[in-house]
Amino acid sequence: MSEALVALAAAGGTAVVQAAGTDAWTQVRVRLARLVGRGGVEAERRTLSRLDRTAAELADADAEEIGALRAGHGRAWQARFEMLLSSLPDDEREVVAAELQELVAESQQERPGARNRFEISGGTFHSPVQIAEYIHGTTFNIGPASPSSEGARDRTHSPQEEEGDDGTDPGPAPAGPVR
Repeated sequence: MSEALVALAAAGGTAVVQAAGTDAWTQVRVRLARLVGRGGVEAERRTLSRLDRTAAELADADAEEIGALRAGHGRAWQARFEMLLSSLPDDEREVVAAELQELVAESQQERPGARNRFEISGGTFHSPVQIAEYIHGTTFNIGPASPSSEGARDRTHSPQEEEGDDGTDPGPAPAGPVR
């Protein structure tokens, strides 16, 4: 198999793991199933099942394992694309390669409504926290990390709490966890 087809298969594997869990996933998975299944109903069903397992495993992955999991799934999909491309006659291989290239190119374009999903659930933080789209049951303690520090002032801070319109501090947030 040519280096160009191997690179295309690798890009296809990357496109699968990048699309999983995004707004574009439903459309991408159907197109990939048709591409890999080549009109076979059972082959398309098996491909959809594999794609769904990939998406589910990536969605359930912990932050520590997501990188390795993405790489593993990307390699697995690359191997599937390589097997598909190498099994086809030259004329059909060119058609399938063009379809895969189109899908890869589309997946690399920014899609309207596409977004990353971040979630923090539970925990207490004593240092800066990055912004997240969803925050549940989390306490943010503003001030020195050690309550024994001189002048320490610990208060709970809601992510929605902002400075007043005149630039003054609106005061402490209500006590208790942010919900």
